Amino acid sequence: MKALLDYLPLIIFFYFYKTTDPKDNHHPMLEFIGSPGNADQNHILVATFALLLATLIVYGCLFFFQKFRLEKQQWFIVAMTIFFGGLTLAFSDANFIKIKAILINAVFSIVFLLSPFFGKEKKPLIQRMFSQFMKLTASGWKKLNWAWAGLFALMAGLHTFFAFLFMGGKYWGEFTAFGDMIVMFSFIIIQFIVLRKHFKNPEA
Repeated sequence: MKALLDYLPLIIFFYFYKTTDPKDNHHPMLEFIGSPGNADQNHILVATFALLLATLIVYGCLFFFQKFRLEKQQWFIVAMTIFFGGLTLAFSDANFIKIKAILINAVFSIVFLLSPFFGKEKKPLIQRMFSQFMKLTASGWKKLNWAWAGLFALMAGLHTFFAFLFMGGKYWGEFTAFGDMIVMFSFIIIQFIVLRKHFKNPEA
C-alpha cells in the first residue's frame, strides 16, 4: 500500500501533464504562483506544481500515520521534489524537474553499490532490508544487491533517454508516470519468482 502511495503524486502529475495546454501561459495554477509560464512547456509547469502539492500532502499523511517519522528515502524524495520542482517553477524551465528522477535513481544506485563498505556490519543494503524475510548466502546477497544497483542505474538511463534523447522528450511524461512503475514492479515480480524458495516463511 505504501509503495502505491509513493506513486500517487506521479499519477496526479500525469493527469495535469496530459490535460493542460502546453501553450496556456494563463493557466489558473500558473497565475496562482505568479509564474509567467513558458512558450510550450506550460503543461509541465502546471503538472510540476500539482506534483509538489501532491507530494507534500501524501508524505505529510505518511508522516502522520508513521508516528511522525519518514524513512530516509522518503525524506530524500520529498527534498528532491521540492528542490527541483521549486527550480522548475522559479525559472519556468522543465529541464530541472526532468533531472530530478535521473538523480534520484542514480543516487539510489550508488548507495546500493557502496553500502557493503559502510556501516557497522558492512553488509549490502539489500541484506539489511530483507534479511528478516529471506535467507541467502553472502554471495547471494551481493548479487542481489548488484541487481538492485543495476535496476536503479537502468532507471536513471531510461529517464535520461526519454527526457532528453528520444523524440525531444515527447513521451517523457508517459514514462515518468507509468514506465517507471512498470519497470520497477516487473523487476520485483521477477525477483519474487526467482527467489521465492529463499523466503523464510509464506507470510514474508
